[in-house]
Amino acid sequence: MFIKIRTATMADLAAVAAVEKACFPPAEAATADEFRDRLAHYAAHFWLLFDEKGDLVSFVDGMVTDERDLTDAMYAQAAMHDEKGAWQMIFGVNTLPSCRCHGYAGKLLEAAIADARQQGRQGLVLTCKDKLLPYYAKFGFQNEGISASVHGGVTWYQMRLTFE
Repeated sequence: MFIKIRTATMADLAAVAAVEKACFPPAEAATADEFRDRLAHYAAHFWLLFDEKGDLVSFVDGMVTDERDLTDAMYAQAAMHDEKGAWQMIFGVNTLPSCRCHGYAGKLLEAAIADARQQGRQGLVLTCKDKLLPYYAKFGFQNEGISASVHGGVTWYQMRLTFE
């Protein structure tokens, strides 16, 4: 299968919002308006994966900041992005349910990690549910325990990948 990976533009808004809606329950999913704001502030920190038909099937996104911990305010306030920040936050790792288990999310995480390393970041931070802790550990993320985030009314665990 031909796969194309690239960063986002505002033209990707509808596709990104549709994938998000298919991946998360309403309480956890970002809205099209939130994605519009995120794309306006940090489109270069959206990694998109397209199939051979040119359809978006998976994406990873998040802002850059000097803050060490991922907070709920970051989800809603895209202007908090600081291109010179030390930490690449990962807000979402999304793959359409019908396209899962093909390694797409892994390819995008590897791209995000490589870009963060090349950009001189200290590392990456994400939050996830407990069942995904082993998945992210495969990429070198370390579990730091329960996050302060209460996004969507869910218990989240913060994981960090620190570059040596």
